[in-house]
Amino acid sequence: MKYIDFIKTNQNYFEDFVTRSTYHSNAIEGSTLSIHETYALLFDSQHCNIQNASPREIYEAINHKKILTILLDKITDKELLSHDLLIQINQIINDNIIYVGGYRLGPIRIIGSQKKFPYPNELNDYMSQFISQYNDLIEKEITMTDVAKMHSQYENIHPFPDGNGRTGRLLINYLLLMKNQCPIVIPISKRKEYLDYMENNSIDLLSQLFEELQKEEIERINDFSQM
Repeated sequence: MKYIDFIKTNQNYFEDFVTRSTYHSNAIEGSTLSIHETYALLFDSQHCNIQNASPREIYEAINHKKILTILLDKITDKELLSHDLLIQINQIINDNIIYVGGYRLGPIRIIGSQKKFPYPNELNDYMSQFISQYNDLIEKEITMTDVAKMHSQYENIHPFPDGNGRTGRLLINYLLLMKNQCPIVIPISKRKEYLDYMENNSIDLLSQLFEELQKEEIERINDFSQM
């Protein structure tokens, strides 16, 4: 199966995948939108009745669907990662929320984390190296350990003022689909494990989590393919 073609041609799975990807990625960052509200907002505007969500949460959902749809087309076109593409991803994620003109211009810290991230004047070099290594993965056979290392490396740089987690999770599936591997959705139910593995750079455990999620997604795709 060519996964990118299935996502783009099976409307039921497309809506399911985009909704779940959007809901769970945003929920990991604290969004209070439910998965049903997310679906209504993205695909069923006639029945969309969201009363308690903040404008930011609504834009986060809309923006995530927009950039995910764009990336699916770029995967079809086999577009490699670049500084411009990475900045575009983050700009769309933050559209109508904060202005992002490029990589962050100041230091950054994450509440509850002991990690220290590169200073702004180091980011171009760090990101050039990351992009080169990312594109090398596209050109070779990869394992889920490679994917986990890539994701951890990106999050350890944290190049943007906001939206790094969402951007990083999109990069996971961009790489997987470029390699015609099944994408994954990291669910809110696995948030604690996921964040703990990231904080501690536990690549083996992160890789195992990704492998389990991929198996679940393959089963889900098989179900949709028979509908």
